[in-house]
Amino acid sequence: MSFQLKSSAFTSGEWIPRKYSCEGDDISPDLNWENIPEGTQSFAIICDDPDAPVGVWDHWLIYDIPVNVKNLAENINKKMAVLEEPVKGILQGINSWNRIGYGGPCPPPGAPHRYFFKIYALDTFIKKERLNKSQFLKEMENHVLGEAELMGKYKR
Repeated sequence: MSFQLKSSAFTSGEWIPRKYSCEGDDISPDLNWENIPEGTQSFAIICDDPDAPVGVWDHWLIYDIPVNVKNLAENINKKMAVLEEPVKGILQGINSWNRIGYGGPCPPPGAPHRYFFKIYALDTFIKKERLNKSQFLKEMENHVLGEAELMGKYKR
């Protein structure tokens, strides 16, 4: 079996419930993963929208998730750069709104947008706070052991 990312909120290719969008509670969905690559030390998750009018829009960056953590419950605290729960020390980066934490789907009215939740299995911890996606991608170069994704759609 290959590395997989799932959610009980939606299945890959399906609609993301309103609850997880800017029109709802704007909370992060639960995520869980399995079939972890050997040698993994930590995980990182990036959620982005490649269909945004201004180019790829980053909705969430959460990293330094220890290998013993196999899921994130919904509604991760989006005000803390360094989390206390579910495990102390998990870091959240800066999204395209220039804020810490999760920002849900919020496309302009019209065609549906795709939202990719991508998980990376890393052979290290990044240990740098408040990174944006480009900074994070540079830090994780040559440290990715595996990746998986979950894609959901949303339309206003």
